[in-house]
Amino acid sequence: MRLADKLTILRVLLIPIFVATLIYFNLERAYLKYLAIFIFVIAMLTDYFDGLVARLKKEKSDIGKVIDPLADKMLLLVAFLTLYFLRDFTPLKYKMPLWFVLLVVSRDIIILLGVGVLYFLKIDIEIKPSIFGKLTTFFQMLTVLFFLLEIPFFTKFIYKIAAVFTLVSGFEYFSRGIRAINNKSC
Repeated sequence: MRLADKLTILRVLLIPIFVATLIYFNLERAYLKYLAIFIFVIAMLTDYFDGLVARLKKEKSDIGKVIDPLADKMLLLVAFLTLYFLRDFTPLKYKMPLWFVLLVVSRDIIILLGVGVLYFLKIDIEIKPSIFGKLTTFFQMLTVLFFLLEIPFFTKFIYKIAAVFTLVSGFEYFSRGIRAINNKSC
């Protein structure tokens, strides 16, 4: 197994540990919040380094093209859902808004359904993140981080920036899928 793929798998393995630290976090165990932040930062870094390693060592693989974005989605969806559902059970100052969680989850479900439709229609499409998709992932990761760090200015605005990129990238991927369907039918 290639190093880049191992880093991606590490990101997936960190997800339940991240969730557990948030579940058990309370005022008496405040250190768990910092452990959750540390785990999330490590997961963010594995996202950066798996791509860097794959490019530098020329280890790009078909498996990596699939599991890397899935690992990102798993990490972020679980983080947003955990922060939302634990909003009344943790001493975190800022609460993850439902509309934001629904936006992120809906976009990812639509993208997955779209890929399924393209596969069903036997339309070959390259699974390649766009710049807006990469920026969406970046701002969504920052959103989780700032909600945990509870930095007033950034926390109040970062998820709104992430929401804009989530919408833009969602429309971009949707348009890409529609073009692929139209090109096949021509």
